[in-house]
Amino acid sequence: MMIFSGFDTEAIFYPMNSFGCHRSILKADMSREVVLSLPNILTYGRILAVPAVAACFYFDGNTPRWFALGIFTVAAITDFFDGYLARAWQQQSALGRMLDPIADKLLVSVCLLMLAADGTIWGWTMIAAIIILCREILVSGLREFLAELQVSVPVTQLAKWKTTVQMIAIAFLLAGPAGDTVFPYTTLFGLTALWLAAVLTLYTGYDYFRAGIGHIITE
Repeated sequence: MMIFSGFDTEAIFYPMNSFGCHRSILKADMSREVVLSLPNILTYGRILAVPAVAACFYFDGNTPRWFALGIFTVAAITDFFDGYLARAWQQQSALGRMLDPIADKLLVSVCLLMLAADGTIWGWTMIAAIIILCREILVSGLREFLAELQVSVPVTQLAKWKTTVQMIAIAFLLAGPAGDTVFPYTTLFGLTALWLAAVLTLYTGYDYFRAGIGHIITE
């Protein structure tokens, strides 16, 4: 099929598909639709929330902590809706599957690092944060290795509970001293929930490793 470009006399040839559409144009439209789909836009927003939460720690007073909590809460809610909408609207894509876990890990990791730098997480509780961070890295590496073998490791129900407890812990810790002025045990509750999340992290991390160890050994 020959198409003339504007007033140019040069002809441009595009391959046609069975419906008479130009493949290059169709592919561009589909790519744009995937990139600008609402589930993916929600994931982009979660990634942008990461530096926004971190920036709140560079300001003094209680107000920035409430802002950090608000941004984190909205980001955590989008974590549910991006996957739900992608499935409901049949807008699941390779881009979404790649970015979704990256956004989650960036948000959790940066929040834990900023809370540690701020002193909200301190002493022995640092071990709980380290366990969570190490598990995220190890499971990501394991998933990447198994993906090359075309082996899928499903997310267990306990892993979903772990994520929920982890998000609740971080939310309470982000409120921290500001939350303590409203509810005196805000920080203590957050630290306790973080330890619970760390215990669940160890168990679910072992589950993932046990599921993948057979494939690792055979390779």
